[in-house]
Amino acid sequence: MPPLVETANKPPTVPAPHPDYRYPLFLGQWKRSIPYLDDGFAHETMDEPHLKRKQTILHDHPEIEKLYGTDIRTLYVTVAITITQLTLAYYFGRVSKDPLWLFFLVAYFVGGTLSSMLGVVIHEACHCLIMPTKIHNRYVGLLANVTLPVPIAQSFRRYHIEHHTWQGVKGMDPDLPLEWEKKMIQGSTPTKLLWILIYPVMYVVRGAIQQQERNLTPSKWELINLGFTIVTDLIVQRTCGWIGLGYLLLSLWLGYSLHPGAAHFIQEHYTFKDGQETYSYYGVLNFPLMNIGYHNEHHDFQKVPWSRLPQLKTLAHEYYDSLAYHTSWVMVHWHFIFQPTLGPQSRVVRTYNEFKQGRSLLGAMRAWHKQNDMIEPFVK
Repeated sequence: MPPLVETANKPPTVPAPHPDYRYPLFLGQWKRSIPYLDDGFAHETMDEPHLKRKQTILHDHPEIEKLYGTDIRTLYVTVAITITQLTLAYYFGRVSKDPLWLFFLVAYFVGGTLSSMLGVVIHEACHCLIMPTKIHNRYVGLLANVTLPVPIAQSFRRYHIEHHTWQGVKGMDPDLPLEWEKKMIQGSTPTKLLWILIYPVMYVVRGAIQQQERNLTPSKWELINLGFTIVTDLIVQRTCGWIGLGYLLLSLWLGYSLHPGAAHFIQEHYTFKDGQETYSYYGVLNFPLMNIGYHNEHHDFQKVPWSRLPQLKTLAHEYYDSLAYHTSWVMVHWHFIFQPTLGPQSRVVRTYNEFKQGRSLLGAMRAWHKQNDMIEPFVK
């Protein structure tokens, strides 16, 4: 009689290939689109990388979920900036006899920076990372809009959430440049400089065009934002005069165009390297700009507020240190403007069907991780 043997099937000791070839960093195999050589955007045949990288990182670092939540200090920052900007608007509108050059310098270095910070506040509010309820975050967004004389808070919320949901999907991601932007601007230094100078207008135009193409109408909160901004602009004009209101408008324009803090618009998704469609910035200006540079971290973990993004990077350093990143916003603008290989077409797109096909692998990913967890003790 043969000896008693264990007949249960043992798990394999060699892991199966991951369902998504881009694992673990989820970098694609596509090449950057080069102006004058390529006609359109770069093309990816898979979904955006962030949801899958989030699941992969959480598998290794489940403690990251403890970073989820809100940060009420963002409200205090909003109040302080609003008081500062209104004070400067009153000073320039009713008190100042300073020369015009000083007016522009303050609008650029102080007003432009504070306006950029308010943009970060609106961004945090649209992700509900300031207050515990959605409606209270909307109120904070309106407060941040007081010294931004254009109604942007609620429209930004609408289109930014769509950007996260449909990143790179043609016709659905409102962050993608329009067709005429690609064709007219290309890699020319003068046209790229002009394009960056009018970037605040382009942000509004893209949303309006997509709204028209998709037969969308302004939401209730966008209409509330419009009425709110008209009222606050009238109050500012009556209190601070036209020059005071002009100071706020100039601060907004400068802060969202050729300003170091506005370079994050280029830094985030314009492709500086083959295969990578999102980039972070790690530099000193993250301090005043409330860590808006931590863009890979934010896209991967949208429930983590700005104040905890550096801690997230530290916990998952083996992932984020392996991705290409920027260390200077000034150089981001410099390279983008003066390098002919970069332009508005330096983005990556995918079709809706490709996006959905890539997303269909999520279940197989979870099964793959479960199988590997069973194999790991035997491999060791």
